[in-house]
Amino acid sequence: MPRKKERSHLQVKAERAVLAAVRLPESEYDRQDPFAELHDLAEQAGATVVGELVQNLPRPVAGTYMGEGKVHELKALCDQLDAGTVIFDHDLSPKQIGTIEQITGRKVLDRSELILDIFAGRATTREAQLQVELAQLEYTYPRLRAMWDHLERIVGHGGIGGVGTRGPGEQQLEIDRRLVHARKVDLRRQLEEIQARKRREVQERRREHFTVGLVGYTNAGKSTLFNALTAGGAYADDRLFSTLITRTRQWELGGGLSVMLSDTVGFVRHIPHHLVASFKATLEEATHADLLLIVLDVSDPAAELQYATVVRTLDEVFADLQKEESRLGSGWTPPRRLLLLNKADRLPSNAEALVWNSRHPGAILVSAKPGPDGLPKRGYPELLAAVRGVVEGEREHLTLTVPLSEGKTLARIESLGQVAEREYAADEVTVRVRIGRRVVERLRAEGSRLRIEGEPARASGAW
Repeated sequence: MPRKKERSHLQVKAERAVLAAVRLPESEYDRQDPFAELHDLAEQAGATVVGELVQNLPRPVAGTYMGEGKVHELKALCDQLDAGTVIFDHDLSPKQIGTIEQITGRKVLDRSELILDIFAGRATTREAQLQVELAQLEYTYPRLRAMWDHLERIVGHGGIGGVGTRGPGEQQLEIDRRLVHARKVDLRRQLEEIQARKRREVQERRREHFTVGLVGYTNAGKSTLFNALTAGGAYADDRLFSTLITRTRQWELGGGLSVMLSDTVGFVRHIPHHLVASFKATLEEATHADLLLIVLDVSDPAAELQYATVVRTLDEVFADLQKEESRLGSGWTPPRRLLLLNKADRLPSNAEALVWNSRHPGAILVSAKPGPDGLPKRGYPELLAAVRGVVEGEREHLTLTVPLSEGKTLARIESLGQVAEREYAADEVTVRVRIGRRVVERLRAEGSRLRIEGEPARASGAW
C-alpha cells in the first residue's frame, strides 16, 4: 500500500486502530493496564481501538523501534482485525514511521501526533488555535522530507544526488520548508502579542488579588471542583483535555476574604515538549499564582504515576521560568503547592485514605462533585481552612492606624482579625488586632493608607 496515500492526513476519527508499544526497562506506564491512557487518547481522537500489541525490549530497534519480526506480527494483527491505523505509545522518528508503514501497509501515528490531533479538535479560542497550529508545525517541520515519499521515485533510493538530480519534488520540499518557516514566524508574532497582553492581565490581577491555580492530570476533576467553588463557567466532562483555555473566577472564602481561582489545561504522561512550550501561555495563570492546588484522582489505579507526571511537568515549567525571571531580575518565586486527593468517595475503604495521607502529609481528601448545597461533597471545610490560612498568612499582634474615611478597610480588619482594643482620634482610629500579615498587605495593595506601628507607610503594590 503506497505510503503517500496513507500519510495524506493524520486524523484518526472513525478509524479502526491497533495500539502498539515497546516497553523498556525504564518505561513509565500503568502496570495494571499498560494501554489505559493511550486507549483513552485514541478514543478521544475518535478512533475505535480494536487491538493491542506490546513487546518488551532492553532498547529500541533503530529502524523500526520494535523488532522487525514484531512489526510483521503487527501487520498480521491489522489484517485480522481490519484495522487501518496503528498508534504507537512513543514518539517515533520519520524514518521509523515510514519503515513501519511500508511493512504494515497502514497509517502509523506516534503519541505526539495523536495528542496534537486531540488538541486541534478541542481548540476553540483564537489563542488555543494558534498554539495548536504552532505545535503542529514544530512537529511537522523536521519531518517534511519523510512525508515527501515521492522524492524516492524522482531521485532514487540513494537520496538526493548531485547536479541535475533536483526534480520537482525537491523544489516543492524547499518551498514547503520556506512556507512552514514563514508561518511559524507569523504564529509566534501573533502569539507573543496575545501572551504579552495576558501577562499584563495576570500581573495586574495578582497585584489586586490573591490568586490560586488548579492544576493536575487531565480528567482529574479540576473543572468540576472549579465549578463547585465559584460561579462556574468551566466545561466539565469525562474526557481528556476537556479544558484547553484558562478560566478565572472569584472564589469567596467568607468573612470578606476572596481569591481569584483559575482552571487550567490538564497534563498527560510524556506530553510532547514542543506542546508544553507552546502551551506555556495557557499555564500563565498557574505559573504566576500565589498558591497551586494539585488535583489528583486518588481513585485511579495509576494515581501515583499521574502525580509524579504533574510534579515533574511543573518542575520543568518552573525551572524554565525561573531562568527567564532571574534574567529579568523580577524576584519571582514558585508558588506554594497543596495536594487535593479528589474522588476520595470512590476509595473502597478508609484504610486506603489513611495510606494516601501517610504518603502525602498535609494532603486533603476531597470529592469535587457538588452536594445538595452546591459545594464539594467532601473535604470543603478542610480545603477552605487551608486556603484561608495561606491567604491570611501567619497571624500576628499588630497595632494598625486607619483613617476614619476608610470605613470599609476598618470593617475588613474587624471581620478578618480579632480586635482587642480601639482608640479614636480626630480623623483616624488605632486598633490593636491579631490578624494575618498577608491580609494587611492585601489592604495596602488595594490602596489603603493604613499604617503599622513601627513601620513606615508604604505605597500600594504587589502581595
